[in-house]
Amino acid sequence: MKESQKEGRAVRIANTISDSIVDGPGLRLTVFAQGCPHRCPDCHNPETHDPAGGREAELAELIALLDANPLLQGLTLSGGDPFLQAAECAALARAARDRGLDVWTYTGWTYEQLLTEGDPDRLALLDATDVLVDGPFVAARKSYAALFRGSDNQRLIDLRKTEREGRVVLWTRPDPLAHFTVPES
Repeated sequence: MKESQKEGRAVRIANTISDSIVDGPGLRLTVFAQGCPHRCPDCHNPETHDPAGGREAELAELIALLDANPLLQGLTLSGGDPFLQAAECAALARAARDRGLDVWTYTGWTYEQLLTEGDPDRLALLDATDVLVDGPFVAARKSYAALFRGSDNQRLIDLRKTEREGRVVLWTRPDPLAHFTVPES
């Protein structure tokens, strides 16, 4: 049995959205982890701050949500901060990737802070994440033009390219028309 399917593993969540189109590209299951130490002023999800709030959700319940929608492109772990429950969120992320889905994870910490800290569970969550949206929400830098993030200081880090290149590489939205060719006249 895969680690992500072990019975009894649970994550404290605030909510889920089974068909989000705003938390990353394509149709996504978004899981809002409960608990956040950052408590950014004017946070979009202040109800997720209290680590004792929300409810416990078995990993099997959340994995069933992944399996329930064959149209999903990915899983988004938001919050709160998923890195407070990194082992459980990493297990869910691995289950999503086992199903061919991409994983986006939001955090108020920076990528560099997570690496420097060296916590094995947090590193496992980074390893199971395709795109990391990092950094605190800064109300003074709030931007509706900042794709998939609340403020323009936050980065969309392509973790696979970052790993390959040995430097931070930002995610860029693929050109949906790149595979089309225009016939010559």
